[in-house]
Amino acid sequence: MKKIEINPITRLEGHGKIAIFLDDQGNVEEAFFQVVELRGYERFLVGMPIEEVPRTVSTICGVCRGVHYMASTKASDGVYGVEPTETAKKLRELFFNAHYVEDHTAILYALGLPDFVVGPEADPAERNLIGLVKKVGVEVAKDVLRKRSYAVKIFEMLGGKPNHPVAGLPGGWSKRLTEEERQEIEKYGKELVELGKTTLQVFEDVILKNEKYMELVTGDMYKVVTNYMGTVDENGKVTYYDGVQKIIDTKGNEIGTFKGKEYLDFIAERVLPWSYLKMPYLKKMGWKGIVDGDGTSLYSVGPLARFNIADGMNTPLAQEAYEKMYDVLKEKPAHYILAYHWARAIELLNAAERIVELAQDPEITSPDTRAELGEVVGEGVGIVEAPRGTLIHHYKTDDKGIVTEANLIVATTHNKGPINVAIKKAAKHFIKNGNVDERILNYVEMAFRPYDLCLACATHAITPSSMPIEINIYDSDGNLYEVLKNF
Repeated sequence: MKKIEINPITRLEGHGKIAIFLDDQGNVEEAFFQVVELRGYERFLVGMPIEEVPRTVSTICGVCRGVHYMASTKASDGVYGVEPTETAKKLRELFFNAHYVEDHTAILYALGLPDFVVGPEADPAERNLIGLVKKVGVEVAKDVLRKRSYAVKIFEMLGGKPNHPVAGLPGGWSKRLTEEERQEIEKYGKELVELGKTTLQVFEDVILKNEKYMELVTGDMYKVVTNYMGTVDENGKVTYYDGVQKIIDTKGNEIGTFKGKEYLDFIAERVLPWSYLKMPYLKKMGWKGIVDGDGTSLYSVGPLARFNIADGMNTPLAQEAYEKMYDVLKEKPAHYILAYHWARAIELLNAAERIVELAQDPEITSPDTRAELGEVVGEGVGIVEAPRGTLIHHYKTDDKGIVTEANLIVATTHNKGPINVAIKKAAKHFIKNGNVDERILNYVEMAFRPYDLCLACATHAITPSSMPIEINIYDSDGNLYEVLKNF
């Protein structure tokens, strides 16, 4: 049996690899998406005051800093048994939507779109952000970067820092908006709406009008049939900061809804001996293995998953784009994973529209930004829709608010199973009779990029006694002498 390894995999946050095993005829027998880095946040949060936790977890990842901060801040509300004021909720949502715009912009232009703007079979030296800039033109690239910077400015204005925010408090938000700041954010928001329109136009011109690309988008090689999970508001529309978590099956039938600690009734986490990333599955269905199709217990999260579980978008321009996407894909739920890029572009516009709406809300400048704290309840769960998908922070504390247990389930963790299915399907489709080159391996990598992997975020806990370790011993001639492992 021949082994092909893509190590490291490219255009993602973190470190991982893909191992592909070929049979005697040179066709794919098995493929694995392996995470080879480890972070220990769930362990060293223990013993920390809950007020310090949001600022700490924002350092898990420089890209995802805002989402961990927000989920943890919401969990701290629960620890104190307090409901934030309406103004505080709106400030948090405004901050969060700015984070969405800057995150989705970076991911689309730097990680996802180079495969299409430059081309999936282009020279890898060109198939990157620099190559994309050469294709679209320096002036267009400068305009995208300038507008994205407005989202970062809103993030800094509300969060207190451009990178790791500090304004969140149990029960509220420490930074109120002045009228001058509100006007500035409204102006920035309108520019970000234009960024959203531009991004969708790029998607239209580059991908939707390209017959070859649409064969990839709607082809079986990138089709992964799973259940889906996301968050909806009271009208069943996609929402990011707060709402009800909803799960549907592969046909679109509702499996259930939950809030807060009820996630434990629906989600189980399976430990794998060959990866530092756990593999969640639907608890009530039981573990069915790493397979897709009707009856699978795997589920997906993220932009496409949110669209699949929702009735639509909560802003007008994004709703138009949402309807067009499903008209083209001709199925709902849609299982075509390259459509994650399309959904991401629509969400960018949606978040920008919400920034304008919130900036125009008369209540946004109210000084009523924090509720009075009650006694420590001792447990809190914060759930948000991170750009990459549903993010859960669950903390238990003692009666003084000192963390005794922490559990973080990150979007990339939820998607572990579907990602593994996706890379195996792509590998089986593109690798035939042992014929493999860089272009073919990039088509395999294109199977994980829609999920926008963040591996630093996704690898947290470890029990030393169960840590899988493999030691390869080589002789002086470089030949493998012995393999030692504890699993």
